[in-house]
Amino acid sequence: MPNFFYKFKDYFKQTDIIFWIISIFLSVFSLLLLLSVSRTSNFNHFKTQLISIFIGYISAFIITKSDYRIIAKHYVIIATVCILLIFCTLIFGTAITGNSGIDAKAWLKLPGGISFQPSELAKIGFILTFSKHLSILKEKNELKSFFNITFLGIHALVPIFLTHLQGDDGAAIIFFFMFLFMSFGAGIQLRYFFSVFAGIILLIPILWNYVFAEYQKQRIINQINPEADPLNSGFQQIQGKISIGSGKIFGEGLFNGSRVGNNSVPIQESDFIFSAAGEELGFIGCILIIVLLLFMLFRILRIASLSSDFLGTYICFGFFGLIVSQTIFNLGMCLSILPVMGVTLPFFSAGGSSSACLYLGIGLVQSVFMQQKDNDLNHLLPQENNMI
Repeated sequence: MPNFFYKFKDYFKQTDIIFWIISIFLSVFSLLLLLSVSRTSNFNHFKTQLISIFIGYISAFIITKSDYRIIAKHYVIIATVCILLIFCTLIFGTAITGNSGIDAKAWLKLPGGISFQPSELAKIGFILTFSKHLSILKEKNELKSFFNITFLGIHALVPIFLTHLQGDDGAAIIFFFMFLFMSFGAGIQLRYFFSVFAGIILLIPILWNYVFAEYQKQRIINQINPEADPLNSGFQQIQGKISIGSGKIFGEGLFNGSRVGNNSVPIQESDFIFSAAGEELGFIGCILIIVLLLFMLFRILRIASLSSDFLGTYICFGFFGLIVSQTIFNLGMCLSILPVMGVTLPFFSAGGSSSACLYLGIGLVQSVFMQQKDNDLNHLLPQENNMI
């Protein structure tokens, strides 16, 4: 037993302990909110989240015991598996109809009645494959080539297009912003970013007339004025804002929110978990959520700055892009700044696939930190031998 304790202690000495502590705080906070929300539902979101977090931490531990560079060497296999899973979802997946007519065929039914969302795993897969793609070009000093930039764009368009076909445009948007953050982190010239945004602006009329579904158009219209359709497409955002405002400074108390208890906000356990936090924990609770996520983001950037190679840096930027884009879009939805698009709040929203896969990202970032420390030790060894 003492031997196991020392091994456990030595393992944590090699990792970024502060990063672990932040993730544990996020996990506990999430579980408390979902325990409160679960009292209003026939489904035990707390139990599902607890199991997902447990699986996530085990997976993260396994990844930290591996070298992210070895994992990334299998980028062809990783990309193939992720693409095949999404194709399987398109063929055999389950469509879940939500608010305003959304019909996202984005889940696979597994034995035992378990649902799995492959796009969540694909986000981690994309971090690995796109980081490897960027690092290969960076090492060859070929990141300024228009030809190579075009292929990077095609690489990103694959998951964006496939998730759009599923009807999960929230995931497609997150893939796009992960692509932007990682490309920016790699030092791709700004003119390419301006070209992308200019292209999007020019495509807006085509997207509006030929790509956006009717419910998506309605959500954008109602985001400007949710009160125009308060009982249908504007209902969720209106109720979400009421719940957030009702908590005032300190909230009604955890497990005491009357609107949470009445399930006043649709999908409050997932997309609108922030409204439950606002009602029960008030402004203080909302700020605490944002601060914890900011601490995690700053820590990821610190680990990126310490990375011993480009691959590790880009992996960190990919996970940073995933967390920051989902946070901004989810909070924007809840505060009626952005239209509802089915984006969850990282670590807080209910969702077994999302929660478990986020911890894979934590494992990768920790692996980057640990390999940097190992490299530092290896650089010291020859100097010590020379001294002898």
